[in-house]
Amino acid sequence: MFHDYNLIMKNEKNKIFIYSSDDLKSISTNMLDYAMDQGISQASVDVTEDQGLSSQVRLGQIETSEHSREKSAGITVYNAGKKGYAETSSFDPSAIQQTVKKAMDIATFTEGDSFSGLPEKEDLETHPRDDLELFHPWKVSLTKATEIALRAENAAFAVDKKIKNSDGACVTVHHSNFYSLNSSGFEGGYQQSRHSISIAPIAKKGDEMERDFWYSSDRNYNKLSSPEDIGVYAAERALSRLGSRKISTRKAPVLFDAPIASSLLGSFVQALSGGALYKNLTFLDKSIGEQVFPPSITITEDPFIKGALSSAPFDDEGVKVFKRNVVNQGVVLGYFLSSYSARRLSMKNTGHAGGSHNLEIYESNGPAYKTLDDLFKLMNNGLFVTELMGQGVNPITGDYSRGVSGFWIKNGRIAFPVYEITIAGNLREMYRDITAIGGDVYQKGGKITGSILVETMMIGGD
Repeated sequence: MFHDYNLIMKNEKNKIFIYSSDDLKSISTNMLDYAMDQGISQASVDVTEDQGLSSQVRLGQIETSEHSREKSAGITVYNAGKKGYAETSSFDPSAIQQTVKKAMDIATFTEGDSFSGLPEKEDLETHPRDDLELFHPWKVSLTKATEIALRAENAAFAVDKKIKNSDGACVTVHHSNFYSLNSSGFEGGYQQSRHSISIAPIAKKGDEMERDFWYSSDRNYNKLSSPEDIGVYAAERALSRLGSRKISTRKAPVLFDAPIASSLLGSFVQALSGGALYKNLTFLDKSIGEQVFPPSITITEDPFIKGALSSAPFDDEGVKVFKRNVVNQGVVLGYFLSSYSARRLSMKNTGHAGGSHNLEIYESNGPAYKTLDDLFKLMNNGLFVTELMGQGVNPITGDYSRGVSGFWIKNGRIAFPVYEITIAGNLREMYRDITAIGGDVYQKGGKITGSILVETMMIGGD
């Protein structure tokens, strides 16, 4: 029997979610039961409620300020390899029923795929962990959020008179509650949060203008950097870019700053992901057991780091996730597979529907070069990259070409900022030629790395 949970709770201004976890579970169960009653052989259901707010200011004035609340109930059905998906923003019983029928109708018109279907029963997480500390509600008002954003912007302007403008400062608050289940017996859900403070100041000297950006993001708002620290650091980054010069084309070492070095790790994950592998659209095809990185390098994955941004007790299909070594002594040990890609490749599901979880790259014996200054001295003369532009990465060949800005390092010290240059190479060669990974560890989303030094790359300038 259906229960109507589409009742707005009044006079509860401090309540994060309208629907409890038990409510979402009941709605999910009702949706799945109805699908099974219609003769569906396999189905999975996801019911979610999201709540948050955002306040953006610019030059001391509010640009946008809004609360948000969304909910959805989605169902995926499988019949003889035919897949259909539909969702609704209403939890009314009639809407739930119509959504199930819509998914069934869509399935009848899709082409059958023998690899399609729910994960294998033995791969499902039957006892999800509940100790990952993923939910830290921030009951901040829009007024307070605006005040915090203004503090960040004011701090940036106070650094130097050359901070003349701003693309704005922003505070975002996001809470999510979901419940999932499928006809193979999986059920589970959890609440999670993610909050951030960001600012993009603009420095001006004469006719030259330079923009930079900085932010702090965490599940726990108490762990965010102060708005003043964020504003000051962003301003210092913008100021440091004034006086940029061009350089001539040459080959030289390239040091990727930790916040952008994570993109190298992201390209690695993409190359080892199931979709790229079974389509043969990757430069790392059949790389299990292959020496891709220097022997000093290890890459680990840990979905169970408490409070981390990419921690989760199971993947998006309800499949078990594991702590593992993806790379050991430079050798690739594992791929990133969902149930579908695992079947296509005749391999074991690795629990990566939805992506990787807290991937970290480091030198196995610890960083020999712990600070940026250490890395500058090691590099001696070369390019320190602090910003990447464009999308010049070919996932099939590994060819790499990006617009960049940063600083030229001379005799182990920053000499001057540079602009209008490119770097080019091939990811296979870049991974092989990693000279050092710094101890200046930074987490960006689900990627954790220090600054990464590549022995040599082609630098395109004048």
